[in-house]
Amino acid sequence: MLPPEHRALLVLLSLAVAGQFVRHLATGAADPPGQIQLLATLPAGSPSAQRDSAMSQGRPLAAGERIDADVAAAPDLARLPRVGLAMAKVIVAHRDTHGAFGSLAGLDQVPGIGPGLLRALGPHLSFSGSTRPEPALMGSSAVVGTAFAPRLTVNVAAARAELPDTVVNVNRATTVQLEGLPGIGPSLARRIVADREARGPFATVAALDRVPGIGPALVARLGRLVTAP
Repeated sequence: MLPPEHRALLVLLSLAVAGQFVRHLATGAADPPGQIQLLATLPAGSPSAQRDSAMSQGRPLAAGERIDADVAAAPDLARLPRVGLAMAKVIVAHRDTHGAFGSLAGLDQVPGIGPGLLRALGPHLSFSGSTRPEPALMGSSAVVGTAFAPRLTVNVAAARAELPDTVVNVNRATTVQLEGLPGIGPSLARRIVADREARGPFATVAALDRVPGIGPALVARLGRLVTAP
């Protein structure tokens, strides 16, 4: 019978030999002890790609440089003043769903963008896409227009009596009627009605800019198509 200290030494020696054997099988005999291997599943160049993306987002706009809001990716839009990556992704998602903006008025329809941000973005944006077509309404409809306004598709059954000469009274119009105006979709129409019910009628057409998502550009675009007596 071996003494206890001899048995302990023999166990440690066996463990050391076994460990060397396992390392030989896993890494190869040519690898030095303590060699670190990167996971094979990491795509080549990932760290540099992340670095380049971060540098692109942090790069300030050059003098006179403009970003095309109708084609730019989120990292490029994030370079604009007061636009972070989260807002840039919202802009791209809205564009993918509704089409090119075409102008600041089209960009104004993106949730979270208001008059102040539009004024800051204006000098730094360009738009290569065409202006969005005006939304058509479901149901029986007729196309009407005037010398000063674009052609509008309005719901005859719901709005004929309330829309003489195609002028919409924003203090009486329904969401369906408001959706027939250029630059106003279903979501913005609902916000106008909700604001009117909560805060009272609009004293003037310019007062529409108190509704989130409506700015001076959209008010000017509506022109003589609306009234607020």
